Amino acid sequence: MTTAPRPAFDLSADEARRIALRAQGLLGAPDRRSGVRGVLRRLGAVQLDTISVLARSHELIPYARLGATGRKAVENTYWKGTQAFEYWSHAACILPIEEWPHFAFRRRAYRNRPHWNHELPDGAYDQVIKQLTTEGPLTATELGGAKRTSEWWDWSGSKVAVERALMYGEVVCVERRGWKRVYDLAERAVPAELLHDELDDTECLRRLVGLAGKSLGVGTRADIADYHRLKGEQVEAVIAESGLVPVTVEGWGKLAWADPAALAAPPRGRHRTTLLSPFDSLIWERARTERIFGFSHRLEAYVPRHKRVHGYFAMPVLAGGRLVGRVDPAREGRTLVARQVTLEEARSVPAVAQALVEAAGWVDCTDVRVEQVDAPELREPLARELARALA
Repeated sequence: MTTAPRPAFDLSADEARRIALRAQGLLGAPDRRSGVRGVLRRLGAVQLDTISVLARSHELIPYARLGATGRKAVENTYWKGTQAFEYWSHAACILPIEEWPHFAFRRRAYRNRPHWNHELPDGAYDQVIKQLTTEGPLTATELGGAKRTSEWWDWSGSKVAVERALMYGEVVCVERRGWKRVYDLAERAVPAELLHDELDDTECLRRLVGLAGKSLGVGTRADIADYHRLKGEQVEAVIAESGLVPVTVEGWGKLAWADPAALAAPPRGRHRTTLLSPFDSLIWERARTERIFGFSHRLEAYVPRHKRVHGYFAMPVLAGGRLVGRVDPAREGRTLVARQVTLEEARSVPAVAQALVEAAGWVDCTDVRVEQVDAPELREPLARELARALA
């Protein structure tokens, strides 16, 4: 039986919340000098998703931390040069290129995987590698077609092969073109000094657990495991040597682990007021979000329309270090439309108005229209704040 480590610190719930916000780049002065690259390094992973309302989620993540950074600069950071790569982490994520060696454990696991959802036709893998060698970079369509039929999951043989090669690490996604992956050989896309699988599983896991703890600031074992979708036993095996220190957090009920650098300097500075993507790493784990912010949030894009409570792509509003409401946005020409606004309390109205106007400016909208406010008595106060902010 493993003896639980002695906690090094006792944190209040408020201290833990502020540590988490600073670790995620949402408390304190924005690091504009490091820009999008700095955001990616701080977070360690930026989740990708197909949904695009105001913008795609991977664009919303740096916007939430830096403000109206240029969208071209965001894409260039992710796809130009050798700053990042796309791989399976929390989900499909953009990752700092320096972490390529630390995902060797996952590449090995895929190579040893006995069962797959798609059968790999004979010769398809070698054919894809040959094509990329002579013609790459290429999309799945250019490799011979992405699908056999109109069914979304009915992949062609070439699509199965190139996705398998991506998992194995022989192929890398070097760009998203019209949201299609553009594939190339890893030997061309990854710097030579990083292109290896020499690290053993323990070293990989120790690094990723330490990075997850640093990106979270403080988290339970489950929080840390979820960050890069590790197994609980993988975290358990290395957490004591990860550099993180055990702590207790008021109200959490479970032992937590914290980044010692975060504990050494109390979080101070200005809180960001912003709309958050539902795929933002601050809130992507529902149990943690409820534990830290007392805020229950669920992405309803895949929920039948008549069962939605807050809207298709409801974006939580962060202000003063709290989650104070939700906005389900859309765009009509140069008008940002708030289809539905849910406010936790009346004093949140100015923050929601500020977040809406700043987001509108970022996506080149000149007006904001609110269609529905869940608390009818707050509709007029919100309209007045918006008018003032837009004036």
